[in-house]
Amino acid sequence: MEYNEAVEFIHGIARFGPKPGLRRVKLMMERMGNPQKQLKFAHVAGTNGKGSTCAMLSHVLTQAGYKTGLYISPFVLDFRERIQINNEMIRPEEFARSATLVKRHWDALNEQGEAPSEFETLVACAFDYFLRERVDIVVLEVGMGGRLDATNVIDPPLVSAITSLGMDHMEYLGNTIDAIAFEKCGIIKPGGVTVCYPEQEPAAMEVIRRRCGEEGNPLIVPPPAKVLEESFFGTRMIYSGMELTVPLVGAHQVLNARVALEALNVLRQRGFPVSDENIVDGIAQVSFPARLEIIGRDPLVLLDGAHNRDGAKVLGDALKMLEGRKIHAVMGMLAAKDVAGALEEILPLCASLTAVGIPGFANVTPPTKLAELACPFCVEVSVCNDPNAGVAAAFARCGKDDVLLVCGSLYLASHLRPALFELG
Repeated sequence: MEYNEAVEFIHGIARFGPKPGLRRVKLMMERMGNPQKQLKFAHVAGTNGKGSTCAMLSHVLTQAGYKTGLYISPFVLDFRERIQINNEMIRPEEFARSATLVKRHWDALNEQGEAPSEFETLVACAFDYFLRERVDIVVLEVGMGGRLDATNVIDPPLVSAITSLGMDHMEYLGNTIDAIAFEKCGIIKPGGVTVCYPEQEPAAMEVIRRRCGEEGNPLIVPPPAKVLEESFFGTRMIYSGMELTVPLVGAHQVLNARVALEALNVLRQRGFPVSDENIVDGIAQVSFPARLEIIGRDPLVLLDGAHNRDGAKVLGDALKMLEGRKIHAVMGMLAAKDVAGALEEILPLCASLTAVGIPGFANVTPPTKLAELACPFCVEVSVCNDPNAGVAAAFARCGKDDVLLVCGSLYLASHLRPALFELG
């Protein structure tokens, strides 16, 4: 297959399997010779902060000289963003090579009524590529949940990290925080070590402690950091005797950094030594698209993929640092998300909202419905089905000292990011 054919093959598969579980991905791995058993992993689950934490781990390990695989989801810049080595996306010809191999096994399983889902198939492509390239370690982000996620086909990782837990994907993971925590904690396995986000909900923390005890995992909760300087353009802090600059914006990114730093400390003790200098330089180089990403500065243009209430809250907390500046928001959200909760966290800080659609997705909150839900929180609300036209209209409202904020969904962020760079 050529690259375009490989992408069409992946996208042509049902996103989720008919039943949740690891059976299909295990069958795929067995047919492929279990490549995951020949790789070493840092496994990261959570509701918010997974991607940022993975980016920090990957940058530091790469800085330390390790050939580092990175698997993340979803993508923002390019489909190939999901599979990286040393923070460079898989080359088109290499993705086509892995997909061609995987398709042969997929076809055979499909004939048996055991066809892997889109996500399971992509995980198989990633493992094939990482093994072929003989990476030293893989930073592996869970797609959804943990216990039944396709990435959980791996043996016990060197370290498991549980980032911030909140209410999301409730149709699959459960309607309570402890139920969701139980699913996320499925990545905790015997013989491992678990690092936990330091500010979990008490009910979630109880589940994490219990599961670590049941699986015999030492649980590491990062100690506090001393913040030296905090602005909308990053944070300087002291942690474990190191002075670090976290370029990702927001207090929550300091918490994510503490998780990554403790995970790195575990890796140091388990065969992957990194120096303090590697850590300082690696963290300083981290960038991550659509996580309070600054696209332009005159006016300030921000792009964020917050898509649940907890994510919207940390976005709102960061926006409070811009007090006194008018914020003009453009939002589009999937229907399954806590739309009202996200709006409640963000819109009281905004001067206007343009509600837009998300091209290519059927399960989108209609812009008219989004606007209706927004009215109690924002005085000036408008509707524009076309997100590009919505951004143009909102940008036209911005004065030099104002802020254009695009948020609500990573899928919207992916669609609009090129247009925002043209504006910024």
